[in-house]
Amino acid sequence: MVSSGLIIGAGAVLALWAVLYGLSGRREVDPLTGEPIQKEEGLEVDLFVAMWRTKRLLGFIDRTSSRARKFWRVYGDVGIVVGFMGMAYVFYALLKTAMATLQTRGEQAGVQLVIPRLTIPLWYGLIGLAVVMVVHELSHGVVARADKLPLKSVGLVLFLVIPGAFVEPDEEELKRAPLRTRLRVYGAGSLANIVTALIAVMVINFALTPLFQPAGIEVAGVIENSPAFGVLEEGDVITGINGETIRTLEDFERVINGTRPGEVIALTILRNGEEKSLSLKLGARENDPEKPYIGIYLGQHYTSKVGHEGLVFPLFFAFYWIYILNLGIGLMNLFPLVPLDGGRMLDDVLKEYLPEKLVRPVRYATMGVGLLLLALNVWPALLNLAR
Repeated sequence: MVSSGLIIGAGAVLALWAVLYGLSGRREVDPLTGEPIQKEEGLEVDLFVAMWRTKRLLGFIDRTSSRARKFWRVYGDVGIVVGFMGMAYVFYALLKTAMATLQTRGEQAGVQLVIPRLTIPLWYGLIGLAVVMVVHELSHGVVARADKLPLKSVGLVLFLVIPGAFVEPDEEELKRAPLRTRLRVYGAGSLANIVTALIAVMVINFALTPLFQPAGIEVAGVIENSPAFGVLEEGDVITGINGETIRTLEDFERVINGTRPGEVIALTILRNGEEKSLSLKLGARENDPEKPYIGIYLGQHYTSKVGHEGLVFPLFFAFYWIYILNLGIGLMNLFPLVPLDGGRMLDDVLKEYLPEKLVRPVRYATMGVGLLLLALNVWPALLNLAR
């Protein structure tokens, strides 16, 4: 049965796109070719792809690049080094997981698909993806302008419900630029994502994590037909056993290891914020009948030392997904496959240093191997999504 929340969400998305189509108006058509004319500025909506272009932010990018032009060029050079290092790492990682996929017949996880609400949290995922796109594209634009390459426009893009940003360089000028300049522009985007990931993990470790304190053991799941089945529920927080306070996993293990199979223990739990007292008769482990068995999956429960949990926890998870998505997408963008930045970097290097007759065979061989590795890595993710 389709949930009411899903129906409401789908209706809201359709209503949003109806508004966007209405705001965009009719697309202008070239009278000679019959092809739609791309707007230099304003809103343009195609089939569930909306793009808003503007030239106003070009001034911001110009000012940012001109204030420290030398710095941005060095930054771009670092992006080249990081780009090729990341390219080698991603190729090795995908090759390793692809081999594992073949050996396990698709059971080994490869690339994780990034789909808000299905594979990542909806709002935290959208926030993380927006940060990924904005810092990536702005970095491309600033480094391009630091090397005096013209930009046509900047803007925002929406793919169904996934937000993003883009910078449009003058492709002809980019093609004519020196190799080092092109590599700087290509590598700058992923470097910005990796730097953003490092900043996010520093905020998590040094600003947010110290605000948390362990406050019980969360029941992450209950095994069917186990002693806990019908007594404990997923989401319960165990705060006491036989009168002893339980704050950490170590507390839990210490107290449980002092019991024996068949013993009835008294549990103090929090369920939906309400404290409850329960009794549970312990079972015995199959592989060690002398050890007690409950039948739950455990997780550490935390509270905020400073209160304001409605702010502290959302901040933590927002920065966590900013870290995960910037690192993962930033590295994947360096995979040597056109149109990814890594593919464009490798392609331009091949054109520069290989004889012309070898460029096409090497390019096609790289594309073939890259597509095969991606297919083998995406296959397990698609199987998991279909289950």
